[in-house]
Amino acid sequence: MYEVDTTIEPDIIDPAKLSTGEERIDLDSEKFVKLWQGPNHPGVTGNMSLELILNGDTVAGCKTHVGYLHRGFEKLMERRRWIQNFPLVCRICVPEPDFNEYLYAAAVEELAGIDVPERAKWLRTLTLEMARLASFLMWMGGQAGAFGMGTIGQWTVTHRDYILDLFEELSGGRIYHMYIIPGGVRADMPDGYAERVEEVLKKVERLLAEIDLILFNNAVFKTRAQGLGVIPREIIDQFGITGPNARAAGIARDIRKDQPYLVYDQLEFSVVTGELSDAYNRARVRWQEMNQSVDLIRQILRKMPKEGDVHTMLPNVLHWKVPAGQTYLRAECTRGEYGYFVAADGTGYPRRVCVRGPSYTHAVALLEKLAVGTNLSDIAGLMVSLHTYPPEVER
Repeated sequence: MYEVDTTIEPDIIDPAKLSTGEERIDLDSEKFVKLWQGPNHPGVTGNMSLELILNGDTVAGCKTHVGYLHRGFEKLMERRRWIQNFPLVCRICVPEPDFNEYLYAAAVEELAGIDVPERAKWLRTLTLEMARLASFLMWMGGQAGAFGMGTIGQWTVTHRDYILDLFEELSGGRIYHMYIIPGGVRADMPDGYAERVEEVLKKVERLLAEIDLILFNNAVFKTRAQGLGVIPREIIDQFGITGPNARAAGIARDIRKDQPYLVYDQLEFSVVTGELSDAYNRARVRWQEMNQSVDLIRQILRKMPKEGDVHTMLPNVLHWKVPAGQTYLRAECTRGEYGYFVAADGTGYPRRVCVRGPSYTHAVALLEKLAVGTNLSDIAGLMVSLHTYPPEVER
């Protein structure tokens, strides 16, 4: 049931009063209207839907509905051989599939005792930062578009395509790369690849400067985004909030720094934080992290060993049995902590796979809380500001 204080008017709704449970929405009352936003709607983050209860044009209740796209990955993975899951895990997060590739591969490697060559670690880190930058570009366009600035969305999607061109050259795939596999990566960089990456980075840098000028200094964006969807510091841990949503509130947590993996301990960067986690500052933190990714990619290309193996030989993968055991590994994706729990029972199939995606907490519990008291016209902007991908929820 939706909880709401039916005695208050839309313009003075206090979300703090809505958690008592003393009042419940009577949909037969003329005061309340149910409205669905999504699942096919430009104002939702992917194929998900919001069931909104409105008091005038103010949201009095919100429920998240997912499952309109990919779903049930964890059980599917338990019914496939270890190697057969690599084309599958990518679909859990379409805009940045590489984190699923890395975490699943790393979990299998830990269980099976597989060593990864040094150059392969650098190539993995390169792909993760490229995926981070591409995902942020897609997100930035969505955030601008949610407030009526569609031109920025066209710019960012174009520049994301430049990065997808690089992924296609590296892996043969634009969206689903299946580049990171147990033991390393599928192939080395082609000749001249580093130079072509640098050309794209220069284009992205120019775009980021324009976004700073046109979006963050835009009076309409400031007026609508500042103060929208404020996440209090005291609920960060209660709701399991991670990534830029937490860092914008001043919580300096980044797994790349707190628990370094791959070669992040050999790269120079600091954790980007803000002071108030509202829609405006969350966008600002992500903009800074985009600039940071540009610098990290340059560091990787500069420090990467010039030669070396990129893959360790594996047994026959169709008859591969991973020793019994279990592990949990995590990484810092664009939205926060991404984790994989994998258990093996000594057979050719995973015994259990559980994926921890940030969208589960951000798109369900957090969004439903922040939506109450928000004007209907700002719901799209609020949703995008939390940066969620539905398949991570219905996994």
